[in-house]
Amino acid sequence: MFDLLDKNKHGLKDDVLSGITVALALIPEAVAFAFVAGVSPIVGLHAAFMMGLATSIFGGKPGMISGATAAIAVVLADLVKSHGQEYLFAAVLLMGVIQILAGVFKLGKFSRMIPHSVMLGFVNGLAIVIFRAQLGQFKADGSWLQGPAMYIMIAFVLATMAIIILFPKLTKAVPSTLVAIILVTLASVYLGKQGVHLRTVSDFARGDISGGLPMFHLPRIPLTLETLFIILPYSLTAALVGLIESLLTLNLLDELTDSRGRSNKESIGQGIANMINGLFGGMGGCAMIGQSMINIKSGGRTRVSGAVAAITLMLLVMFGSTLINIIPLAALVGVMFMVVIGTFEWETLRFGKQVPLKDLFIIIVVTVVTVWHDLAMAVVVGIILQALEFAWQKGKQITVSAGVDEKGSRIYSINGPLFFGSVANFKEKFNYQEDPEDIIIDFMESRVMDHSAIEAINSITEKYRDLGKTLHLRHLSADCRQLLKNAEKLIEVNISEDPDYHIADNQLA
Repeated sequence: MFDLLDKNKHGLKDDVLSGITVALALIPEAVAFAFVAGVSPIVGLHAAFMMGLATSIFGGKPGMISGATAAIAVVLADLVKSHGQEYLFAAVLLMGVIQILAGVFKLGKFSRMIPHSVMLGFVNGLAIVIFRAQLGQFKADGSWLQGPAMYIMIAFVLATMAIIILFPKLTKAVPSTLVAIILVTLASVYLGKQGVHLRTVSDFARGDISGGLPMFHLPRIPLTLETLFIILPYSLTAALVGLIESLLTLNLLDELTDSRGRSNKESIGQGIANMINGLFGGMGGCAMIGQSMINIKSGGRTRVSGAVAAITLMLLVMFGSTLINIIPLAALVGVMFMVVIGTFEWETLRFGKQVPLKDLFIIIVVTVVTVWHDLAMAVVVGIILQALEFAWQKGKQITVSAGVDEKGSRIYSINGPLFFGSVANFKEKFNYQEDPEDIIIDFMESRVMDHSAIEAINSITEKYRDLGKTLHLRHLSADCRQLLKNAEKLIEVNISEDPDYHIADNQLA
């Protein structure tokens, strides 16, 4: 569980350097999301430290980075505004408990059922959200930068991106992202001495960033049912949003690294991290796709990279705040723009007739909802659309063939699953008036799947009963028999005893 060390020395070096790079990228994000949530920057920085360290130890995906995120900040901002910071800590604590329970009850596995089209829409929407978030750095006091200030900002952003792209052609011994941040920072310091000022992290944070380790802090709130009812909706929503974003990020990194993360363990890890946040004055969070992409692209693969990122972040806050404060925002914007380029699935723009139109529609819908609403809603909408489309297609596949046996009974042989999506077609296949006195429905090639199917069978039974005819069901599987037995108060049908079929085995042969 605590496999923090990689025996491969080359891999260890990559993890350490990548972790340092990620730490630098975590700082402005943590500060920005703290402002979104309505708390002080140090609360966001402490959250990034605790989330990153706890999930690197307890999480289900080595190399995945967690911290303070926009998704959680947006969910909890109203709670802070209406009830204060102490209620935030309590909500984050309860959020962690909910996430741990989700992992204990193995709910994380359902993330594997998210369709690929939904995943593509999520990735594209998230890339756009990250891009839009960076545009705010090109503004000052709500207005776009003008003249030389804008030109210098753009030049430094492009320089950062160019270094990230070109430096690996010289050597891959050091992450190009880290090199870009260092070089652009040195250039910014030099220009500052010449009288040219670039906005830095300290400008963004509206003051120097400094502080100590998080301290144990029980939320100071009334321990009443009223308090529980206040924080529970926020905790449930935040837990759902956090798990969806974390598990989708886990699935994405699985594809990039050709590995397999453990979704239920990640749910527990996220829960532990958020519980620690609630008890030590953090704003909570979840997995961060942008920083996770930076980590993976920079060579981070094991738990070491996440732990190094968290510890480096805290050391910088405690002892190196001066170094943090001079990093130009342009360098960090350039890094995030490269993340956008690497995150967006560009082939979706060229799909055309290469994929079904329905899948392309779902990709677009999920992308739009992610951008204009939030990730959790986008994924839910995408899954519902995909499920409805699947049900529609499966519902059309049911077929019914009719015949007469030697006793004169009408036999309807069903082929395909009988469920809510196919019951309409199923009920139209019977000739109630012209059928003989005895009717048999043969389920040899079909299965009764849900309550809608039971109601459909009940409806058919009643129509034949009203005509004085008898309906029998044949060749029901054991689970179908159990389903009908459980619903015997709702339905009365005759289940025929299936004939015994003897198959010669090796001994008889």
